[in-house]
Amino acid sequence: MIYRMLALNIDGTLLQDNGRLNKATKEAIEFAVSKGIKVTLVTSRNFSSARRVAKELRLNTCLVTHQGSFVASEMDKPILVRRINEDVTHDIVRFLEAFNCQIRLVHERYTIANKKKLPENLIGKFVIQTSNRFSYSETYVDSLLDKLIETPVSPPKIEVDFDNNIDLTDAKKALHQMFHEINCIENDNHILEIVPQGSSKLKGVLYLCDRLNIQREEVVMIGSGKDDLALIEWAGLGVAMGNASTKLKRSADWITRSNNENGVSYMVKEHFRKQQPIEFLKKMNLIK
Repeated sequence: MIYRMLALNIDGTLLQDNGRLNKATKEAIEFAVSKGIKVTLVTSRNFSSARRVAKELRLNTCLVTHQGSFVASEMDKPILVRRINEDVTHDIVRFLEAFNCQIRLVHERYTIANKKKLPENLIGKFVIQTSNRFSYSETYVDSLLDKLIETPVSPPKIEVDFDNNIDLTDAKKALHQMFHEINCIENDNHILEIVPQGSSKLKGVLYLCDRLNIQREEVVMIGSGKDDLALIEWAGLGVAMGNASTKLKRSADWITRSNNENGVSYMVKEHFRKQQPIEFLKKMNLIK
């Protein structure tokens, strides 16, 4: 099979547990790009954060971010944006503030969150980031609801960090019954991600594939999280990282090494080293 797209999750996949990109991973991505493979990042992260990772990998392609709600290669020129409208955002926050959780309104340009369990060194961290070309403002307030009354927000994603899975399950069930405009995606570590109805990592990749005229069987997806399951099951070649859950591994076509063992590098070199460059295959009329 000839593969034309490589889709990659970031956390637990590209990045090691220490948050860094290994040199071998960077080289593997450069190798795939040199073959003419379209490489994209598919993540729950905001666009600015994903763009920094893409820059380190020397990628200038469209990124599927905010759980598929924001797809773009440039901040000001998105090809797909879905948002939770201001009134719904307000009502969701009012409901969630009854739980012991941290609520983050994740806009593509900034995040606004309540101050629950804020590490003491966090503010300093973001002051340093402001000098970055892809700076991203993060504001923490005492009352998120009061902030929304003052400044309404229509974010592509709301991220909620619960203390336990019981609260997460209860909140998810209630939100599903109360709001038809949203979709709730359960992620790792008691995280619930709320996106506009119709948004998901899979929907974002489908939209991108349609624009690039890439078929399902031509896509390789490498992931490690709960929210990667649908994409791994859909892709022509679904690959689970060695550090992924048992459920994800059972759904994958192939299992690579863990993120701390250069699993992405190992998989890319194994599967793409024998594939001829895309331009050569087109000249030989083997693909269109």
